[in-house]
Amino acid sequence: MSILPRNTMAGWAIAAIALLGTATAIAGDDAWFVLGEQTIKTEDPSVTIKSEGSRWDKDVKQVRLQVDGADVTISKLVLSWDNRKDDKINNVGTLKSGGQTAPFNAPGIKGRLTSATIYYTIGGGKKTATVKVMGYD
Repeated sequence: MSILPRNTMAGWAIAAIALLGTATAIAGDDAWFVLGEQTIKTEDPSVTIKSEGSRWDKDVKQVRLQVDGADVTISKLVLSWDNRKDDKINNVGTLKSGGQTAPFNAPGIKGRLTSATIYYTIGGGKKTATVKVMGYD
């Protein structure tokens, strides 16, 4: 048997493993989805964003916030769960435009998020920003 077929088979095996790894990484990104989205204004000190979708769409393992359009400083975040105690997180920090928070775990294995109340200030002289509440299933 010549060396060429073995090298070709090894090349195909490496390519298949690399492709599988890429597909797995892409599939992992798809697990995050938008639970709710709203434009926030400098005039308002807080906003409550309700989760959209059916009760099963709201059933998540983790939640994170994402902002676009301006830097947003979040002084307090209240995650309201269906049949669970609310999570209150103080001093979340400043999210740069296009940035996101670290994920917050749902109570138990999974929880149904009903809403997220965000106490904020918008920086950089901007008047508005868009906040997305993301869920991970």
